[in-house]
Order: sequence, then structure tokens, then C-alpha cells
Amino acid sequence: MRVDVRALGACNRLAEQGAKQAAGALSDLTGTDLAVEVTGASVASGEDLAESFAGRESIGVSVGLRGGLDGEAVLAFDAVNADALLSLLPGGQSMERSAVTEVGNIALGGFLDGWANYLGAAIDMTPPRYFEADGAAVLPDGALAGDGVFLFESRLDATTTDLDFSIYMLPDSGPFRDLIVGKTAPAAAAGDAPGAASNDGTASTAVPYDSLSTFSSLAKRGSANAADNIAMMTGLETSVDVSRLRFVPLADVPAEVGTEPHAGTVFELQGQPSGYLAILFEESSAAAIADAMLPMETDEPLGEMAENALCELGNVMTSGFIDGWANVLGTTITHSPPEFVHDIGASTISPLVAKLSERQDYGFVIDTAIQTEGIQARCDVYALPDERELARALDRLSES
Repeated sequence: MRVDVRALGACNRLAEQGAKQAAGALSDLTGTDLAVEVTGASVASGEDLAESFAGRESIGVSVGLRGGLDGEAVLAFDAVNADALLSLLPGGQSMERSAVTEVGNIALGGFLDGWANYLGAAIDMTPPRYFEADGAAVLPDGALAGDGVFLFESRLDATTTDLDFSIYMLPDSGPFRDLIVGKTAPAAAAGDAPGAASNDGTASTAVPYDSLSTFSSLAKRGSANAADNIAMMTGLETSVDVSRLRFVPLADVPAEVGTEPHAGTVFELQGQPSGYLAILFEESSAAAIADAMLPMETDEPLGEMAENALCELGNVMTSGFIDGWANVLGTTITHSPPEFVHDIGASTISPLVAKLSERQDYGFVIDTAIQTEGIQARCDVYALPDERELARALDRLSES
């Protein structure tokens, strides 16, 4: 069975539209403007999801889905922001549980309207269930059970207060697989019908379903190799905090990197798949890592010597990252010399997204956080492979 990337993209647009409707409903209820920051689908194992949600304390509401789409949906927010939300709701602190339950009921109802309209079938929600949860317990039932589940995730950020929400939807695999393999896929733009050939005559973007979880595991292995290379070159203990494969609109990627200053290296990948890879440190982390690599103190925290050190580190990390891909996929992948970047986070990655966007609107993004011990330093790795070439490589992998 194959996942058609265009069909998955259309499903992602439905989730984004639903998130906007949920944001509108929440804005009306709280009197606070909310914007949809990110909507995407993660392909991750239960272990990876558990790691990425570790340490969070959440409050929220969950509902079961029946009818046009089966599964579970969750509206959650950080427990530390509970007072900020309750101050905006009728009843306030005296009606915490019922107020939050009503917020969840209204927001999730709005989120599901877009899906129901497309499917032409009602999606019934079970009565909302209030919860207080630690870590990955916030996720829908079943999210931690599989080796490669699709988890839709939207983040809604308030523009005037310190308040944000997350919506998670985990569809039951059977009916949802019918959507993403094209049997009942949302209509795409003209010429983008599921299974259509690309302009160069090759098979379009159909990816073997089972290969997605394989590639997700492969991404984690590449992240671990990159972390080992940091440890080798700096003498610092490192660990991979987060590594998962996500399917997102490329236009959303710069917003995820954020507006804080970053420094690091970017690379163009050649081979199967081609694409781009960015290794980005927050500015203070970049300076700390460079300082650990240099034999002497420098006057400029991110001067020429630090730039050369980070380029050398990026070179070694990238080689470790893509060598693992090439070995498993049975392809050859090379990379360009490192290009040093030091700018606002979104500005460092926007040029890469712009180039890839000439060929595709969505992408499989591998995002990894690598944490060093002993100094406060964090590295984010964004891998942006060409979706058609990735599909072909995964197709060959499934046949071998």
C-alpha cells in the first residue's frame, strides 16, 4: 500500500483549515486573538513521541471521533498557563473543570467541521473528557502503541497574552489509510490527482506506507550519528532529545525556527534524495560550542575562528547524517561545502525553503534537537529532502 504525498498534503490542508476554525471559536470565547502557527503530521514511533513530550504538564480535553472519521482528538495547553486562560472565561477559577471542558468542546467542534464538510459525512464526538496529564499522556489513546503513526498537530498562539493551545488528532489507521492512499483522498489542484505522473514522466509521490516508519527510524539514526560527531570533536557528552519525521507545509518551517538569532551551517544535498540540510544553534549555543572546540579564547564570540570551527563541525555532522541514509536506501548522497549562516532564525532557513518550494508545497521535515551536557548548548537539524526523489528511494527500499 502506498501513501500519496499529494493526498496527505490535502489532508494536512483540511487539518489547517480546521485549526483556523478552532482558533476563531476560541477567539470569540476568550476575546483574545489566536493565530495558527504550525499544522503538520508527524510520522513517529511511540518511543519517539514519549521522548519529545517528556517533562510537559498539560491540561485539556479529549473527545472520541465516530462516523465520517474515527479516532481521537485532543485540545491541550500547558498547565502553567491555566490561570491565564481561566481569567478570560466566564466563571474563572471557580469553574475550572467545566470552563476548560466547554473550551475544548467548542474548539474541537470547529476543528472537525472542515473534515466533515469534505467527507460529506457527520463526525460525531463523544462527550468531552477533561484531563490533567504529564508528558505523552496528553496524546490520544494509541499514539504510543505503533511504530509509525500519523499524528496531526496544530499549534495556536495568542497574539496578546502568554497563552497557546495544541490540537492533536490521531485517526484510526484503517479509514485514514483510505484517505492517504487516494481511495477517498481530498481533491487536490488540477493535475495533482493522487497517483498522477510528474512532469518528467516518473511516478509521482506515492510512498510505501511501511517505508515511512523505516525512514523515521533512519532519521533518528542519522541524528544519533551527528550527536556522536559533536561529542568526538568537542569532548562534550551529547544526547538526541527529539527526532521525528513530520509532513508540513514548507512555508511553515521558517516560523518554527523562530526569530531569535541563530548561527550554523547549511548544505545542499546531491543524490537520491537531493535537498537541503541546516544545522542551527541558538547564538549563545553556537558561541559555547565553538569555544569548546578552539584551543584558545577569542575576542569575538562568533568571529572568523568560531565560524571555521562551526563549519568544520557541520561538515562532519552532515556526513554522519547522510551516510546513514545512503547505506540504508542503497543510494549515493553527497553534500556541498558548508555555508556559514548567522542571522535571525527564520532568515537562515528561508532561502532553502524558497528553493525547494519551486518544486513542492509540502515536505518531509526531519527535525532533531541535540543537547550537550556541561554547557548549555542546543542544536536543531532540519533536513528537507526532495519529496519525489525520497518517494523513489523508499519505493526501491520496499522492493529490496
